[in-house]
Amino acid sequence: MNKLLGLSLLVILIVTLAKQFTPAFQQEVGYKMKKVETFSKTEIRAITPVDTDFGIVIPKIDANSAIVKDVDPYDELAYTQAFTAGIAHVKGSVMPGQKGNIFLFAQNSADSFKSSKFNQTFYLLNKMEAGDEIYLYYGRKKYVYIVTDKKIVARSTVEYLSDDKSAETITLMTTYPPATSLMRVLVHATLQKI
Repeated sequence: MNKLLGLSLLVILIVTLAKQFTPAFQQEVGYKMKKVETFSKTEIRAITPVDTDFGIVIPKIDANSAIVKDVDPYDELAYTQAFTAGIAHVKGSVMPGQKGNIFLFAQNSADSFKSSKFNQTFYLLNKMEAGDEIYLYYGRKKYVYIVTDKKIVARSTVEYLSDDKSAETITLMTTYPPATSLMRVLVHATLQKI
C-alpha cells in the first residue's frame, strides 16, 4: 500500500512539473525561458575589442585580438613573434579604409607548447559561413565586413594573395585542421559599412 501511495505521489509530482514547462502555463504565469544558441547567426553578443587602434572581433567564434601591422609572411621569426602579440597583418596588404585586400593570418600550432604561447584567435575560423560578420578596428574606427565565402586549400596554394583594388575586402587565414599545418582555411569578406 505504501509503495502504491509513493508511486502515486511521484506521478503527481512529475505531471505537475511537466505542466510548468508547457507554453500555456508559462504564458499564464509570465514565465520566460532564455534561449541560447551556439554559433547562431541571430545571436548578438557585445564584445569589447582589446585594441581599437588595430584589432579584430569576430562575434560568432568569440575572437578578439590585437593585430600586429606589416608582418613579413616569409620571415618565420617575424611572424612567430607577431603571433605572441596578436594576429599578423601581411606587409604590403592594404589597411582598413583603403581599396584592396587586407590580409590577416594566425597559426594553429601542432606543438602544445607553441599553442599555449601563440595567439589562438583563429582556432575556430573553419566555423565561419557566408553572412557572418567580422569587425575590424583601425584608428578607433569600426569597419564591418560580411563573409562572402570560406575555402580550405592546400598549403602550397598562393593565388589567394592576389589583390582586387576595386573593392575593400579582407582575407583571414589559419592552418587547418587545428593543431596541424597540413592545409589552410581562408575566409573572405567584403566591407559592409564603417
